[in-house]
Amino acid sequence: MSIKRLHIFTVLSLLFAFMPNILSATEVRGLRMWPAPDNTRLVFDLSAPVEHSVFSLRQPKRIVIDLKDSTVSGTLPSITYNESRIKGIRYAKRGKQGLRVVLDLKTSVNPKSFILKPHGAYGHRLVVDLLDTTVAKKAIKKPRQNKYKNSKRDLIIAIDAGHGGEDPGAIGQRGTHEKDVVLRIAKELEKLVKRERGMKPLMIRDGDYFVGLRDRVKKARIGKADLFISIHADAFKNGKARGTSVFILSERGASSNLASYLANSENRSDLNGGVGSGNDSLLNMVLADMVKNSTLEDSHKIASNVLEDLKDVNHLHKETVEQAGFRVLKAGRPAILVETAFISNRKEERKLRSPKHQRALARAIFKGTRAYFRSNPVPGTLLAARDRVVVAER
Repeated sequence: MSIKRLHIFTVLSLLFAFMPNILSATEVRGLRMWPAPDNTRLVFDLSAPVEHSVFSLRQPKRIVIDLKDSTVSGTLPSITYNESRIKGIRYAKRGKQGLRVVLDLKTSVNPKSFILKPHGAYGHRLVVDLLDTTVAKKAIKKPRQNKYKNSKRDLIIAIDAGHGGEDPGAIGQRGTHEKDVVLRIAKELEKLVKRERGMKPLMIRDGDYFVGLRDRVKKARIGKADLFISIHADAFKNGKARGTSVFILSERGASSNLASYLANSENRSDLNGGVGSGNDSLLNMVLADMVKNSTLEDSHKIASNVLEDLKDVNHLHKETVEQAGFRVLKAGRPAILVETAFISNRKEERKLRSPKHQRALARAIFKGTRAYFRSNPVPGTLLAARDRVVVAER
């Protein structure tokens, strides 16, 4: 073998020897943070799956995240830490060992991490949840028991703004995010419920953070909600689709092809937001209880009332209540899901962005809900007591 060929062979050998390391290096391409009442979520955008480890350090409080065979692509975006449990984020390359990210903390947390496969608009992701156990215990409060034996309780209305945080929901042609619009409508509804004597709101989320579908159901159950209202503004592949719809849970199948499409779309929320599909056995048990206790019948009556009031605010996609297998409606109590409009329709997207229209939608949902409970007061509540007083006075 000539010296020239030997040189080429040596270079190629060295190149192939290092090739696995070059090919296996994972790039961290972005970082997002979502503070919630009981946790802070960090999401790392990756070029590929990564082996990682997470551990805690004290004095001072820190979380260390080691990513094997990884590097940062450019620089990570700057983040505002005001509402989070993090004071700052540092990172550095650790030679052949990969990348180390250090989170300086304001308070003690329990870290939990998992990798997500590509889904929808997202590629590979590493999710790190920092769980504040002190706040978590206070985040979902059971309704306070009245200290007076004969006093009546408030009616609890759970208000669920769909999506949030890492999950934007549907996106309109002008870039409007469903998660933002429905949160504004939910907050308008919260104001109306707060002002009504004998009713009390329970917000499933009140900021831009992600809540998994099962956790939404859990919050409503722990909060002993009398009604669960989920608010959405979905999209359809046909931009001409328009109108408002109100749904209840279906025990068999969807009432239409569109209902099935929308339910499947909403049920994928966990994959966008960063939760595995998990086991639905608990939710299926809840569904069985709902059927047994005629909860679906009550849901249908409430949904019909709400739909009747919504027709004065927006065109109805269908003038009857629809049914589909929305997982978030398996709360074990009356539950409805309001698709306020199609955000994929340019005209409806423009209306959804209007604070005036958001208030009108909230008022219609509230009026329909209030009318139902005035006609069908829940025993032991202030509304039921007030209803008996009105009847007696007549």
